[in-house]
Amino acid sequence: MTATLTHHPAETHAHTHGPGCGHMAVIHGDHVDYLHDGHAHREDSGHYDECTVCECVDCNDLCAVCECSDCTCPTCNHATCSCEHCTDSCSSCVCEDCTCATCTHAA
Repeated sequence: MTATLTHHPAETHAHTHGPGCGHMAVIHGDHVDYLHDGHAHREDSGHYDECTVCECVDCNDLCAVCECSDCTCPTCNHATCSCEHCTDSCSSCVCEDCTCATCTHAA
């Protein structure tokens, strides 16, 4: 899945997002989003940008956590990993030996 993202710098924080920063981390395609206060921040070349919001008419969720049952947004991914030992969504799958055709793993 490829999407063109508009550059939207996130507000400045007194800390760097990462393990133990206190914000929930969600794998979203090829990157990790840090969720807080209704925002999803993703690292981009040493700074943080706002990540995408679902484009569906009746939804205003962040793409990283969108739960639309009939979602058509190109940057949301609701598929479930098809590996027999995994039940993660494709956008959050971390299987090291993943063979699922719809999973996208963080770099």
